This record gives sequence, structure tokens and C-alpha cells, in this order.
Amino acid sequence: MKKGRFGFLSGFGHAILRHSSACYSTSVRPFPSYSPRKPSIADSEFVQYVTTTIKQRRLERLSRVLSRYERKFRPDHLIWILSNIRSDYKLVLDFFKWACLHREPSLEACCIVIQIAVASKDPTMARGLIYDFWAKPNLDVPHAYSCFVDRLIYTYKDWGSDPHVFDLFFEVLVQVGMLDEAKKFFEKMLNYGLVISADSCSLLLSRLSGNKGGLKDAILVFHEFLESGVYWNCSSYNVIIHAFCRLGKVREAHHLLVQMELRGCMPDVVSYSTVTDGYCRAGELRTVLRLLEEMHCKGLKPNAFTYNGIVALMCNTGNVTEVEKVLREMIRQKITPDKVVYTTAINGFCRCGNVAAAIKLFEKMRSERVLPDFIAYTAIIYGHCQSGQMIEAAKLFQEMGDRGLAPDEVTYTALIDGYCKAGELSRAFSLHNEMIEIGLTPNVVTYTALTDGLCKQGEVDTANELLHEACSKGLELNIWTYNALINGLCKAGNIQQAVEIMEDLEVAGLHPDVITYTTLMDAYCKSGDMDKACNLLREMLGRGLQPTVVTFNVLMNGFCVTGMLEDGERLLKWMLEKGILPNSMTYNSLMKQYCIRNNMRAATELYKGMCALGVMPDSNTYNILVKGHSKARNMKEASYLHKEMVQKGFKLTVSSYNAIIRGFLKRKKYVEANKLFEGMRKEGLVPDKEIYDFFLDRNFDEGNMEMALKLCDETVEK
Repeated sequence: MKKGRFGFLSGFGHAILRHSSACYSTSVRPFPSYSPRKPSIADSEFVQYVTTTIKQRRLERLSRVLSRYERKFRPDHLIWILSNIRSDYKLVLDFFKWACLHREPSLEACCIVIQIAVASKDPTMARGLIYDFWAKPNLDVPHAYSCFVDRLIYTYKDWGSDPHVFDLFFEVLVQVGMLDEAKKFFEKMLNYGLVISADSCSLLLSRLSGNKGGLKDAILVFHEFLESGVYWNCSSYNVIIHAFCRLGKVREAHHLLVQMELRGCMPDVVSYSTVTDGYCRAGELRTVLRLLEEMHCKGLKPNAFTYNGIVALMCNTGNVTEVEKVLREMIRQKITPDKVVYTTAINGFCRCGNVAAAIKLFEKMRSERVLPDFIAYTAIIYGHCQSGQMIEAAKLFQEMGDRGLAPDEVTYTALIDGYCKAGELSRAFSLHNEMIEIGLTPNVVTYTALTDGLCKQGEVDTANELLHEACSKGLELNIWTYNALINGLCKAGNIQQAVEIMEDLEVAGLHPDVITYTTLMDAYCKSGDMDKACNLLREMLGRGLQPTVVTFNVLMNGFCVTGMLEDGERLLKWMLEKGILPNSMTYNSLMKQYCIRNNMRAATELYKGMCALGVMPDSNTYNILVKGHSKARNMKEASYLHKEMVQKGFKLTVSSYNAIIRGFLKRKKYVEANKLFEGMRKEGLVPDKEIYDFFLDRNFDEGNMEMALKLCDETVEK
């Protein structure tokens, strides 16, 4: 268990675990009775003395009260003492916190505290303890799962007897991604006559259906759990209805909509809207209209999502004249069209050539304070370009940038096509170059527009050169386009395909450049394949290409992340010998690893070396060093670096603040720690719970009740 984590502020959804009413086996297995190892006479005396002491001196800090017994304290003592104080929940937490700081508690002891916490209506604490267990590194998951479940069941009967604990354990399994174990746990609890609550099981459905590959599994679990006695709620049904629709099985979704009502669970507007959207995508407008009538009869009011599917269907079928009627009907029902509805309608009007209607709707959208997104801007820009209104299109493009909305390939292509049609080729090619520079890849439509524009200006030779770029897929890409494609493939994890494309460059008469190699090297580094990354560097140098500092930073980060620190050091030395000046990012990668390994002498020497070369430390440099020195309790160095970074306008991150405050507290430098604590709060940053607790206790001890209460309020709020 992680030391220092004690007290959790996250909320908890109250789920009800029901006893199974179905017969899952011939007999229900009883929960075992708890029978701990009995203490010796000496242990009994020690346990009794500690119990009496902490009860009588409960207002004092346990670290002070029990300081002389720390060496005698063993994990077994924890369980025996918990047994004596189990009725005093606050004392249980205080003592468990103290015990965790001195000895890692056994899994059995953790389960006992989890049981007590749930029985005391503190699921947040219980959840945190379960999370901490699964956060341990290098766990043998099958063995750990088996042990945890056994101990949780073993301690249930005598320490808590609140079945909610099993809901909680199930939820954490789902949230940490242990979905198979969650299903096994559900089945195991059936043997004890208990069914995990619908709210908890719904988390599993949501997690499974989060990606398309898990949709069928979610549907299977839904039916299996239903047969096992889970009373699914409306939200659960909606998840599965949506899963069916995503799989293109809208009729199955509709059938489930009917079945849920027969099972006593009334569909809501989300249930109906999901099914209507599925039918809209299938082009079945009549069925959609029947479902809308059914909603009306049941008193369910359609929402913007419901109507968006209808608007999209009408636009796709060319029935744009009906869109205005739908929008008027929405307003009549006092349903405000949202961004998606407006955008869908605007796009539909533009595609059918009714630009005037699209512009009118766009202005209506803004007057209703519905902020257009980049899709809405792209649609209306396309409309202006098609009607030759390039000044208006350019203004909207500028407005997009001013609002921080990033245009995509479609946006750029619409403008390029518009400028080509208007004969403004220089502007068109300027936009073409601009989209490449930001990593966007021109498509067939882009090149077609440029070729068309060139031909209309009589620049046939240039057009032929552009067309010569056509490849086997109909596109002849330049090196920038290939690099963008290679970069996209690498980020998607398709490194082999990216390599094949780089090899195809030779066939196309193009040659990989520094960016090509750096992109692939970065992908290999991130996948941990440093041999291939280094081979690419050798190949690059063999071709006479000069790597940039970005290339070396990619390698440096790869060496450091994969634990090849010595290779990173050799790379830095080689760069300096070759006259290649590293930047702060180069040094930061090495420094971070030195700090992780607690080699602060090496980190400090590296810092001095970079400064001597005139490489200016950045915010990340200082935060790395402050955290490293603080964790090593070199508080003079940490304090000096903090002052220096503040003078340069840099700020500590949350983790750096927490580290330096802890460092001062461990050195008993309470004044310095408090100053940083106050500074952190003034910046709106939230310290760790442990730090809040320390200053809360300290203010109480010093009688500073006003500040103590203020900190208490902040703890609750945050």
C-alpha cells in the first residue's frame, strides 16, 4: 500500500446490493466466521496497553503517544488492536494511518479497515484503500485477485456485514480495467446468495461498450447478468440500446426498448432518442415519425439530440425544405436547437446550394448564443466559396483562428478551391503550404482544385508537375505529405507501414529527409525499440543528412524512458564533441532520470553544465530539480532553486509544491513549509490531503481555530 494516502474526497454513487431471489445452486454458501491467530500473553499485554493508551490520550497525536512502541509494533498487533477499537471509527482511521506509516499492513488488515469503513458509511475511504492495492507495481494479478477476494469474504461476517462492500470492490475492478476479474467476482458472489447491484454492474456495461470491440461483450454480459437476477435500470438499458445501434442492429435495439417496459423499467427520452437516431441513420423516416408519436403519447418530450437525427436524415435524402419545418417545430416545443442541429442543417443547405438559407441559419445560431464549432465554420465557409463570396469566406476563416478553432483539411480545401475558382492562385498555394506546415495532408480534392486553377491560368507545365505526383492510390505526394502520413501512422502505432511508405519514397523519386527519420525514430523510441531507432540514425548520417536537436532529443528521451541512462550520457557527450548544442529538453530528460534514481549529485552537475554552455533552464528543468532535491531532503538546494525560478517568472507545479512542502516538514522546517503552503493556496493549487491534514492539525494544536476551520472547509470543498 502507498504510504501517506489516507482520506479520500471523491464522491460515491450509492448502489444497493440485493440478495439473490433466484436459485443459482442447490444451496447458498455461508460466509466464513473470522478466527484470527490468538496473541501470546506478552502480545496481549502489549495490545491492551496500546489500546488503553490511545483511547485515554485520543486527543493527542498518535505519533507522539506511540513513539516509544514503534519498534515493538508488528502487523499482527494491528489486527488485535483494531478488534479492540472497532466501535470507534475515527480512532480506527487514526491508528491505521499511524500503523501504515511504520509497517505495511497485511491484506487482511486492509480488508478489515475496508469492512469497517463501509459499515461506518464511509465508502470513499474503502474505495481508496482498494485502489491503493491495485496501484501497487508488479502485481501478480491472478494471485493478487484471488487473495484479495478471499480476505474480503473472510473478514465480511465479523467485521462489517455490509454487502455494499462487494459493490464497491466490483466497481473498482471495473474502473482499473480488470473486467474479466469483475465478471468472475460477480459469479462468485452468486454462490453466497448475493447479486451485485445494477448501478455497479452498469459501470461494467459502460466500460465494455466504450469501444466498438467491446459492444458484443457488453450485450452478452447484460443478458447473463439479467438471468442471474440483476434488475437493470433505465441507464443500463440505454447503454445496451446504444450498443445495438452502434453495431447497426437498430431493430434489436427497438425490441429491447419494448422489452424493458414489459420488465417494469420505463424507457426515458434517451432510450427513444437513441432508437430514433438509429432509424435515422438507416434512412427509415416513417418509423422515426411513429416513435415520435409514441413518445408524445407517453408524455416524453423529444430533445435536441432526437431532432438532430431527423435533420441529418432529411439533409442526406435531399429533403432540405422540410428542415426548416423541423426547426420551427423545435422552437414551438421550446426546444432550443443545439450546436449539432444547427451545424447539420447549415451543412445540408450548403450542399444543396441554398447558401442564403445557410447564412441566415448561421447568423441565427450566433444570435441565440450557440457558439459555432470548426465544423459549422467549415460548412458555411464552403457555402461562401461555392457562391464566389471569398471576402466573406476569408473573414470567417480569420474569425475561426481568433476563436481558437483549428481548421482541418476540409476547411483548407474549401478555401483553396474557392480561390482557384476566383483565379487567386497565389493565395490558394499559400493556403496549401500553410496546411502542410501545420501537419495537415492535402487530399485528392485539394490537388484537383489546384490543378484546375493552374490549368485555367494556362500554367499547364506546372499542372503536369502537380499531376505527376499521383501515386498508386491516385495521389502523388511530396515529401511533406509523406511525412505527415508517416507521422500519422506512427502515432497510430503502425510503424511497419510507415517504414514501408518511407521505402516507397525511393520508387516515387523522393528521398526521406530529417523529419522523415526523426518521426520514425520517435515512434521506435516510444515503443521501446532503441536498436531500430539507432539504426535509423546511422542510416540518416550515411545519407549525409544532418540531425537536428529535435532528432537527438527524441533519442535522448527514448534512452532515458527505457532505462538506458548510460547511453543517454554517451549521446550527450557525443553531441557536445560534434558541436551540436543541446537544449533544455535534452538535459531535462537526463536530469529527470537522475532524480528518479536519487542521484542528485549527477543531476546538479548536469544542471551546472547546461548553464555553463549558455543553455537556459526552463520551467520543467526547475520543477524536476526542486522535486528531486526535496525528495532527497536537500532543502537548501531546493529552496535556492525555487527562489531562482520565481525570479525568472517560472512557477512550481502542484507535484513540485507538494514535494518541497513535504521536504520541509520532514526537516521540521514548519515556517518555510507553511509559507509555501500559503503560496500554493493563493495560486489556486490544491495541496495533497496529507499536507492539508498536517496544517489542519497544527492550527488546531496551536489554537488557531479560525484558520483550522478555514482549512477544514477547503478540504471538504476540494
